[in-house]
Amino acid sequence: MHHHAYLWTGPKSRFDEEAFRRPPHPQPPPPTSSPELIQRYRLATAEFTTCDLPPLETAYWLVKPHSLVKGTWSEPSAAAAWLGERLTEYAPRFAAEAHRAPGRLAALLASAADRLAAGGDISLGFYLERPVFLSVALVGCAPHRARPDLPCPLGA
Repeated sequence: MHHHAYLWTGPKSRFDEEAFRRPPHPQPPPPTSSPELIQRYRLATAEFTTCDLPPLETAYWLVKPHSLVKGTWSEPSAAAAWLGERLTEYAPRFAAEAHRAPGRLAALLASAADRLAAGGDISLGFYLERPVFLSVALVGCAPHRARPDLPCPLGA
């Protein structure tokens, strides 16, 4: 198993576009549906796997373009180290002062290392200076333990 890293920052309003953050329903709406519903389904189908928005379910990062992968590690400790570097980098911009506390960040990293070693995923989100949002994720792969049907984005 290995872990892929993903990072997204952007306007909170874009992050809130949930239709593009969830996979489309497996069945399209019936032809008798409203044109708006049919158009939304088509747009969601086209956008979900191509847009850079963080998916609602962490495992679905694996179906996003491989260009969004920020790093890949076989060792959970190396993936956790990357996470620590990102959190340290962004911590001064966290909107909530409590999220910047060194003890809180240390606890997050210790928990992340344990979770990754057990084959789990990490998905964290923080408000930065408003209205910006940071999403950072580490996703287990080859295969994903909860979604083994999802392919590895790097073909590994």
